[in-house]
Amino acid sequence: MKRSSRLARGAQVIARQQVTAELRQWIVAQATAGQSPEDVLKAMIASGWTEDVAAEALEDTLKGFLADHARANGLPQPVSVPEPMLTGGTNRIWAGDREVQVVMSMLAPRVVVFGGLLSDAECDELVELARPRLARSETVVNETGGSEVNTARTSRGMFFERGENPLCERIEARLAALTRWPVENGEGLQVLHYTPGAEYKPHYDYFEPSHSGTPGILKRGGQRVGTVVMYLNTPTAGGGTTFPDVHLEVAPMKGHAVFFSYDRPHPMTRSLHGGAPVIEGEKWVATKWMREGVFA
Repeated sequence: MKRSSRLARGAQVIARQQVTAELRQWIVAQATAGQSPEDVLKAMIASGWTEDVAAEALEDTLKGFLADHARANGLPQPVSVPEPMLTGGTNRIWAGDREVQVVMSMLAPRVVVFGGLLSDAECDELVELARPRLARSETVVNETGGSEVNTARTSRGMFFERGENPLCERIEARLAALTRWPVENGEGLQVLHYTPGAEYKPHYDYFEPSHSGTPGILKRGGQRVGTVVMYLNTPTAGGGTTFPDVHLEVAPMKGHAVFFSYDRPHPMTRSLHGGAPVIEGEKWVATKWMREGVFA
């Protein structure tokens, strides 16, 4: 969430609750001791801090701490990322043309599960538009910038051009409003189809900086900084989206979506994720990747 919006809502509270150097030192101490941001935030609220002030202090302090840590260790610096407007423990958020439920929110890694992002009719229509164009899914080859079939990814899929049809255009505008990230900074929607046994083993969505093909890939919009996976049906069993670093699995539910961001191309973002094997039935998903700049 943006600092300006927090300050506008909480100016009087901030006047009473001063964020001191001692508080920031305490936050850093908790983080280095292994406490999760969620637990630190809960502890601050339990001690009397209002949620908006506590969240701002926590976010600003950890950003500064991570930036200092990156500089000291030769790691990539963090960049701005898409971020839904989640304040005051809200469980619903306006996405431009419809209200979306906030089912779950995690700070580190940044993961938000949304309910009702797509209607059943939108899910069904997207599947039918994609079905005739499906082919064996490929992955980006970082060394060359091209793509190829990879044994880690056993789905079939296709890409829509951004704004290719009215449905894609409507979904893209909704995602832009939801994540507060420009439509033009997004890749086109990718639709994937998984049958029993099909999976996508854990991987990162950013492009590995050390690979020779990455500079060429980054000419089109820079790094990926955010992902939205939208579930177009509910498999009978299996097919969840897994985050191994934090032992999290998001169940695929028709119309729901999982958003996650990564502020630098490094495993420290804990954005490692995968598509668990489908056990029974089939799974359809639509994926939206967001770039730093205009994707053209």
